[in-house]
Amino acid sequence: MSEPKGKLVILAGPSGSGKTTIVRHLLGVYSQLAFSISACSRQKRDGETDGKDYYFLSIEQFKEKIEKDEFIEWEQVYPGSYYGTLHTEVERLWEAGKAVIFDIDVKGAMNLKKHYPENSITIFIHPPSLKALGERLKKRMTETPAFFEQRIKKAAEELSYAQQFDTIIHNDNLQTAFVEAEKLTGNFLNKPLN
Repeated sequence: MSEPKGKLVILAGPSGSGKTTIVRHLLGVYSQLAFSISACSRQKRDGETDGKDYYFLSIEQFKEKIEKDEFIEWEQVYPGSYYGTLHTEVERLWEAGKAVIFDIDVKGAMNLKKHYPENSITIFIHPPSLKALGERLKKRMTETPAFFEQRIKKAAEELSYAQQFDTIIHNDNLQTAFVEAEKLTGNFLNKPLN
């Protein structure tokens, strides 16, 4: 297990819960935060950039990094769709004197917390309801109907993890969620590491 070197602010929740929007907001508020770029094996979406949005890897490259123990955590989120956090990414940001902020799936969040229990905070972003979540995902228009159903099923499972997080933000109103996230993050960043 690594020695604590810096702080981690870990936001997770189902796809469509608003975690990415909240992470972007926090990055604009706190200059000491830097975004952890995850690695993934899925195809790039329009407008995404390798090394900025994700490190896009082939499934073979991803599995090779798993074999070499290059991930702090990784997960096969959907069949053939891997996501993970590289040790080098967290080290790079800590070396730059930054606290690392994550936009990650719930199992990845739990694994990060297990790896860095003393210097991380986990924040679960809870959507108003599964119905509202479905409506948000439909507006994106990025999934096939079959994949959409898979996402809704996964979201229902992910909601069962909420109580394992340090805190929960109910994202019924985005402005209220921003204020809550700012307060939680600011308090955590100002707290000395043990």
